[in-house]
Order: sequence, then C-alpha cells, then structure tokens
Amino acid sequence: MTGERWRPFYLAAAVFAIDRITKAWIEARVESWEQINVIPGLFQIVHTRNTGIAFGIFQSEDGEASTLLAVFSVLVMGFIASLLWGAVRPGSGEHWTMRYGLGCVLGGAAGNLHDRLRWGSVTDFLDFFYGPHHFPVFNAADSAITVGAGLLLLNIIVPAMRGKRSGQPRRKRADT
Repeated sequence: MTGERWRPFYLAAAVFAIDRITKAWIEARVESWEQINVIPGLFQIVHTRNTGIAFGIFQSEDGEASTLLAVFSVLVMGFIASLLWGAVRPGSGEHWTMRYGLGCVLGGAAGNLHDRLRWGSVTDFLDFFYGPHHFPVFNAADSAITVGAGLLLLNIIVPAMRGKRSGQPRRKRADT
C-alpha cells in the first residue's frame, strides 16, 4: 500500500516535468506571438504570456492579481496534497479517479505556479481555432488540470449512476 500512496504524487511530478519541458522548449525556440501552423485551419503553436488563471480567466496587467493567484495556488495545492494523502490510506475505499484526478490537478497547479512565481505570468502556447473562433490559448498544465477535473467529475457521477440503477444508495466501494 505504501507504493500506492505515492502514485498520484508521481503523476503530479510527471505532469510538472512535462509542463516545464514543453514551456522551456517554447520559451527557447518561439518568439513572443510567433505562430507556427501545425494543422492548418485548426491548430497552431503561439507563444503567449497569461497573467490570469487557466485559459486566460482573470487576466490583469498589474502584478497584484498574479500575487493573489500565486498565494491561492499554494493554498489549493496544500489542500489537494492533504486530500491525496488521506484518499489513499488503507481501507479508504476511494476510486482511482479521485486519486489520479487530484494528482493531475496538483501537477498542473505546480507547473503554472512555477511560472507565476518566476515571471509573474504563465507561458501558454496551444491554440485551437476554427475560422475566426479561437479557444483560449493554453498549456500542458491547463490540460492536466482539465483532465483531473474530468476524472473528479467521473468520481462523483459514475457511482451515483450505479446507485440509481441498482436502487441502492451510494456506498463506499473497494478500488476497481
């Protein structure tokens, strides 16, 4: 069980490493606002800086918002780490979607926090669009946070659906 307890933290470390590697590559090789067409009419790489949170939410020009976001990120990361530590104790009954969802969110938050502390903003570079419609530019950390949130949502929805089908209330279950 000891090895299992650390797996979500290893996942968080892997997410952080992938995020740092991809951002370092972009920062070293792509000029600010340079566009590299990958799939014409759908996807391009563009080097931008984001002072807000995921997908450009809460963008600001002053460093004040960045400082508040950094403090908030540290608090959230501490909360997630404590949840992870408790979710994997023997007999907790938590499903893998909870552990790995939290691991993805923790790693993504750490990746973006690194940028925010170092530069006061976050490097974003993945730009999906169709015609004039652009999805907000994002990075690997944002992707991991989104996947993690999806896993956490599954952790809530799937057991509830199983309970409805069987007519039984939701109960804790052993990991599958």
